[in-house]
Amino acid sequence: MRVKRVVANIAVKRIAAAKRFYHGVLGLDLLMDLGWIATYGSETKMSVQVSFLSQGGSGTEIPDISIEVDEVDEAYRRMKKAKFKIEYDITNEPWGVRRFYVRDPFGRLVNILSHL
Repeated sequence: MRVKRVVANIAVKRIAAAKRFYHGVLGLDLLMDLGWIATYGSETKMSVQVSFLSQGGSGTEIPDISIEVDEVDEAYRRMKKAKFKIEYDITNEPWGVRRFYVRDPFGRLVNILSHL
């Protein structure tokens, strides 16, 4: 048996609020919208991962979700322009990633990163 996909499910009251952050800024495609569920994603092949943390690294809070992008500085610029709250400023971490934390429209802490 092989795991084929891992999906993050986030309980929210206003599903439409996801569009600006996950589609408008991050550029994820709307893959499905049934009214009670909206799924944003990409057809890009990705690694399947589930991480278990005791802290977020560098003494930070544990993020609710991590999203790897190809250009983290561009993602950071877009988040700031869209006025989403940056919780941890863009930083090169000693384990080889450049990242920042931002709050999505639902208050979830999102770790946006690129490998160095």
